[in-house]
Amino acid sequence: MKRRADIVIRDAMLIDGTGSDATRGDLAVVGDRIVAMGELKDWAGAREIDAEGLAVAPGFVDVHTHDDRAVLATDMTAKLSQGVTTVVSGNCGISLGPVPGLRDVVPPLDLIAEGRGDLFATFADYLAALDARVPPVNVAALTGHTTLRLATMDRLDRAATAAECGEMRRLLAEALEAGSIGLSTGLYYQPANAASTAEVIAVAEPLARYNGIYATHMRDEADLIRDAMEEAFEIGRASDSPVVISHHKVTDPKNYGRTRETLPVIAERAREQPVTLDVYPYAASSTVLEARRAASVDRIMITWSKARPDLAGRMLADIADEMGVSREDAVARLQPAGAVYFTMDEDDVQRVLKFPLSMIGSDGLPHDIRPHPRLWGTFPRVLGHYARDVGLFGLEEAVRRMTALPAARFGLKGRGRLAEGAFADLVVFDPATVLDRADYADPVQLSAGIKEVFVNGRTAWTGAAPGEERAGRVLRNHDLAPKDFESFAA
Repeated sequence: MKRRADIVIRDAMLIDGTGSDATRGDLAVVGDRIVAMGELKDWAGAREIDAEGLAVAPGFVDVHTHDDRAVLATDMTAKLSQGVTTVVSGNCGISLGPVPGLRDVVPPLDLIAEGRGDLFATFADYLAALDARVPPVNVAALTGHTTLRLATMDRLDRAATAAECGEMRRLLAEALEAGSIGLSTGLYYQPANAASTAEVIAVAEPLARYNGIYATHMRDEADLIRDAMEEAFEIGRASDSPVVISHHKVTDPKNYGRTRETLPVIAERAREQPVTLDVYPYAASSTVLEARRAASVDRIMITWSKARPDLAGRMLADIADEMGVSREDAVARLQPAGAVYFTMDEDDVQRVLKFPLSMIGSDGLPHDIRPHPRLWGTFPRVLGHYARDVGLFGLEEAVRRMTALPAARFGLKGRGRLAEGAFADLVVFDPATVLDRADYADPVQLSAGIKEVFVNGRTAWTGAAPGEERAGRVLRNHDLAPKDFESFAA
């Protein structure tokens, strides 16, 4: 008598997520768990999948997203079609809550919220809405410092008072109690740039009590990047919390090559305190359209504009020429708006990707009219372009950056590895053909080679369309494992 499973995947290249060499074998799933791996001749599945020539890996973890509203409002095709089964939202200081009372949405919060109606009075309300809707992917959510400032301060162009820091601290503690996994900052952006280091430390105090993460879009990623890094490390030490440096990069031509300087510093600090980073595999960034960068960045592409939605996908220089105005004046006419900034060097991108502590995060903006291609292509680009074609690292190492490494760093218990008893978050892909198709000219394109994706044992992606059932879960702070910064040390 054969043992019964819901799904048996046969004759696959099993990549377990740890960086170990792939093995050939079968994998069985019952309910939401992997129940057996190896040669499973004595197992029969209600559904049997022939995976000859294909790889099976743990579902990918996108550690840096702005999917806060997308997990409520969309089918998450952009992520499921890449093999992503878990997203970390609430990055760069912006989350959809907590915002008690009526508050206007300010940039960069407008990247994820169209208006007041998208905001939640408490973080518990946001997570409850996710539970009720059932997200297509698993969601672990950070609380944004900028959102806390918006909720408590009458003006955002100054440092918070002691009383305001106390109120932000209270709101953060409530959010962590409800299930937030930590605090994020976007100190680069104007609504938070006026915040002092002392303010962030004061607000971050509850993190240690809740095993929370501190993730930061640092104050500077150009000339003053070393100062910004030291500030991030100081906040982590003072709050006794792990530090995640968001989308690590150096920008502007005069700083090209400085990752040779920054990465050794991160490696050194990681031996002294819990520190890690994420990176996206592109040499261009994307965020709100800013006048202060209009004159200094040569190539800027508009991704959305409330005033002129017809100009999405056009270059700012061409728009300014047609309008007969300066770039700064063109920016003013397009506001509010978003843009792609071509300000990075490919050698730096590859150097950060190759760094052993680097996790993969898309940083995609799902509500842009013409988004940066990273929204649709990040994970297949790492697997196909950088691992297979460029040879930056092996396939197993590429998968590690997307699975076991982030699962350890964020405490995603039972996820990120192929192992008996682990959650059946799985991606079936073709190592020979997997590749991103999204580009700057046509950014909304399905990647090649992703055959099937399972979230908690349910079919979430069929190779051409999402599954019929939403099977994601909210991964609350108190359900997570302790953060592991010892494994995969630098």
